[in-house]
Amino acid sequence: MTPILHSPAWKHAERHAHGLRDQHLRDLFKHDQTRFQRLTVHWNDWLLDLSKQRITAETLPILAGLWETADVPGWIARMRAGEPINHTEGRAVLHVALRHVGGPLMVAGHDVMPDVRAVLDKMRGFCDAIHSGKWRGATGEPITDIVNIGIGGSDLGPRMATQALAAHRVPHLRVHYVANLDGADLATTLANLAPRTTLFIIASKTFTTQETMQNACSARAWLTAALGEGAVSRHFVAVSTALDRVAAFGIDPDNAFAFWDWVGGRFSLWSAIGLPLALAIGFAGFESLLAGARAMDEHYFTAPPLENLPALLALVELWNADFLGLQTRAVLPYSQSLGLLPRYLQQLEMESLGKQIDREGKLVGCPTLPILWGEPGTNGQHAFYQLLHQGGRALSCEFIACREADFPLAGHHEKLLANCFAQSAALMKGKTEAEAFAELSAAVPPAPTSAGTVAPDPSFLAPYKIFPGNQPSTTLLLPRLDPYTLGALIAMYEHKVFTLGVLWHLDAFDQWGVEYGKQIANSLLPMIEGTTPVTNVDGSTAGLIVACGSGK
Repeated sequence: MTPILHSPAWKHAERHAHGLRDQHLRDLFKHDQTRFQRLTVHWNDWLLDLSKQRITAETLPILAGLWETADVPGWIARMRAGEPINHTEGRAVLHVALRHVGGPLMVAGHDVMPDVRAVLDKMRGFCDAIHSGKWRGATGEPITDIVNIGIGGSDLGPRMATQALAAHRVPHLRVHYVANLDGADLATTLANLAPRTTLFIIASKTFTTQETMQNACSARAWLTAALGEGAVSRHFVAVSTALDRVAAFGIDPDNAFAFWDWVGGRFSLWSAIGLPLALAIGFAGFESLLAGARAMDEHYFTAPPLENLPALLALVELWNADFLGLQTRAVLPYSQSLGLLPRYLQQLEMESLGKQIDREGKLVGCPTLPILWGEPGTNGQHAFYQLLHQGGRALSCEFIACREADFPLAGHHEKLLANCFAQSAALMKGKTEAEAFAELSAAVPPAPTSAGTVAPDPSFLAPYKIFPGNQPSTTLLLPRLDPYTLGALIAMYEHKVFTLGVLWHLDAFDQWGVEYGKQIANSLLPMIEGTTPVTNVDGSTAGLIVACGSGK
């Protein structure tokens, strides 16, 4: 059981939560005219508004006691010292080294910074060669299309960031992503590409990941059918450490970009896994992304918890999950460019914290991460917001907006912001039956139709117009969406995950739940292919295999 559950700080938080449970957010605002000023935090030109969370000015200091009780600063020091805090795999957790500048950072007595700088220099040279046209395909033509083939951490991070930074893309170079084992993903991507001007990045640390290698082999067959075997070395590069397998595939090992086992896949955007992003936005843009992440690192490492954005997000998440009983959180970016952010955070947060066994091999003893989902605004307003407002389920929301538009079109951005702020206000305040009745009574009735119908009586319609409100939300207001800001945003969520892992006493850096399904899939494959009998499986699985025309 996580140690803080027995602490005085936890008991204090429980008592405080009991006193808040029956209070409505609209009343908290009514009785505290300075609530917004007291529950917003500024970092540079960012604003984090926690005033619509179901907390008071007393809540955050109480939760900060949990930060101290769990010794988050001590765990930060252990991470930065390169200790193997991924204890089930015996690995260090040092993704912050990928954007570090300055002195050495050690893992097992080895300074990793020279290796990090060498890979970044190699990425810079490769980006320059592609962008300048110096790197050419087998027919002598410049590369116009990059296809990144990976999955999970080797796909979602750079894919999300490439879409987010579309306004900053390098002209005349298109970057595509393929991840799904379903052939439709690769086939539809290749349908509009020319082999002679297409370059593939195969991102797999071990060069054995099933989905990635199947897609890589199919892409190789597509290329060689048009250009021959000799073209592979000019149209494929690898992000991998398995140089023997890279060479066997036909890729020149000199065109393999290394990364390390002290970087988890979902934390690897800053490494050579970010190569397709660097190609999409230029290496100077990639360096700006690293600089933004580095600035957030410094903020997290030095700011006290009540002024620390990742710490506050983590503490509020824990408060909602463990003290208010909220089981789901919607991430709602009011930015089409951040449309993939909820999916990215699903992997970053749910793969890291979707666990119930602590570092001692025992049950945590309390709920951990809520289910995370989301969709960009305003699209989501016409899909699931009905449930948010009147569905009767308590949940939390996270709104993200930018003061400036990345694609400024007259009349768009002001309406987008108005919708974002309106939704958080409506979820907080709600509407009573009396307010609904008064609003309906004051409305000008419509003219009778040809059928003679008139508006329903207000007393009939008012119950349908009630909004309970009291749905807590956070709003993060960013200045703009550029590489620096995006780097800081992603790093903020990384540090939030780290903090929650410490608070819940979890190893946030392994993912054994992902491995189990893969093991079963590997055992079923020969049965589906028909090369072995269907045995030692449950009746449902056997029936499904046979229903597909497979199995013996």
